Amino acid sequence: MLYLVEHFYSIQGEGKYTGVPSLFFRFGGCNLKCEGFGCSEKTPSGDVIVGCDTVYAVDRKGFGELWQEVEELQTLIWIMNGYRLPPHVDVVLTGGEPLIYANEPIFVEFIEHLISSGHRVTFETNGTIAPDFKRYPFYAQATYALSVKLSNSGEPYERRVKPEAYSTIIAYAKESFFKFTVDEPSLVSHIESEIDAIIAPHPYTSVYCMPLGGDKAHIEANCEAVIEFCKRRGFIYSDRLHIRIWDQNHGV
Repeated sequence: MLYLVEHFYSIQGEGKYTGVPSLFFRFGGCNLKCEGFGCSEKTPSGDVIVGCDTVYAVDRKGFGELWQEVEELQTLIWIMNGYRLPPHVDVVLTGGEPLIYANEPIFVEFIEHLISSGHRVTFETNGTIAPDFKRYPFYAQATYALSVKLSNSGEPYERRVKPEAYSTIIAYAKESFFKFTVDEPSLVSHIESEIDAIIAPHPYTSVYCMPLGGDKAHIEANCEAVIEFCKRRGFIYSDRLHIRIWDQNHGV
């Protein structure tokens, strides 16, 4: 079963392709909750759910009425055709965790269609699930933003860090990079050593760090510390441009 939470045409707000016009498909469902990020969202029934900044794409129980079941590839193609897009526009698959659908037939057909049509496809993934590159070789033509979760996510290590998964992605994918979410308090304690342990086996994979926060105020509170950290370590600072501009708005 494939669930789509929202789709929108905007600019990429994070990572290597910040500022690039992109068509986003946000799929519902995730194998992590990341309650440690502390972002809250009110459900249509009035309950408050805490998690990441896209908790509405994670918690089906609270936000299920926003989730559209996709039963055929043509639905996703109709969505694309409803936008006035430049040729071969970037397409970003996000969530939630989009790769929970990596073997779902409609999802597989969609990725193959996008790749064969000349789109640059980016997966925004937590790096815990690797596609079957041998069965579906077109997955290797995509870009993978590997947002491996750190302890500030509130998730236990064994759930959030899967070296076999992100190492497989790095080995097969045409392009991949690490993208860590960092906050000032964790920088003065343990986060740096966590990042080092994750990236050490992959010295040629770029590392981006971005400030934790689901709204403009929290981004601004953390960004200077993250910039100084990047300067010291030689990592690449990634702002969260969509939050800077639109704050907590969805679909932008």
